[in-house]
Amino acid sequence: MRYFTGIIILLLFLLNSSFRNSAPSDIKPGHILHQMYDSIKNIRTLHQKISALERIDKQFVSATSEIKLQTHPRKLYFINRSKKLEILYNSDLYGNKAVVKPHVFPYVTLTLDPSGNIMRKNQHYTINELGYDFIGKSIALTLAKDKEGLANFTYHGKVPKNGYNCHFLEYENKSYGYTNYTVGAKETASIIAYKLCVNDYLLRHKNDLLNEFGFLKKGTVLKVPTLYCRRAIIFVDEKMMLPVALSLYDELGLFESYEYTHIEINKPIKAEEFTKEYKDYHF
Repeated sequence: MRYFTGIIILLLFLLNSSFRNSAPSDIKPGHILHQMYDSIKNIRTLHQKISALERIDKQFVSATSEIKLQTHPRKLYFINRSKKLEILYNSDLYGNKAVVKPHVFPYVTLTLDPSGNIMRKNQHYTINELGYDFIGKSIALTLAKDKEGLANFTYHGKVPKNGYNCHFLEYENKSYGYTNYTVGAKETASIIAYKLCVNDYLLRHKNDLLNEFGFLKKGTVLKVPTLYCRRAIIFVDEKMMLPVALSLYDELGLFESYEYTHIEINKPIKAEEFTKEYKDYHF
């Protein structure tokens, strides 16, 4: 966590410098990213609907979900209405486990590790990455790994997207590729991705580790991405200064895309809405 914090502090310094040295009417990617980070930092609660498209092996899987999120301390309610799947995370009440009501037999409420095999299977991310903090970190990691940094971002002006008027940003680095990494003692794919500031899913996909969440064999040689992604498309709402759509690409093309609607920032959420006894839930 300290490593991520250091990256973001450095990035904000660079973005702020870019912002100060440009005319107010001269909109550049650094301006947009700087304001976006400020907006993310000021989120206390979040309601949003998420439409996800993720490449799992060679197939694309889509899902639509809704979340309620409190950022500090982090509490989360998640529902996929079509699958009748509900997830609740509240460490004050349930420790570091998620309360899960699945849509499959025997339909009983479970208590599961958010980073464990069951909850991570065929998923690009865990519930810990829901919300805007992770998007901010992902962009920060992209810039931290890219020597050209902001030079690889292009601002395409304002366009409508999902009912919002948005700043359209594009990132691309054609030098994206893979390099060898030798697994050390007690390392998982996620630990390696975190340490190298690369995308967890892409590392897993390249090495046939999509559903391998335990320790890897020491000495194994993996192919790891040199950058977080090859290309990214980001739409940032001009009023909230928050992303309403994000798509990431590797050398094969699109590997994940997320669209956000029904966004409500800092709307009060009652404490009982983060308990499994809340009247609208079915745990």
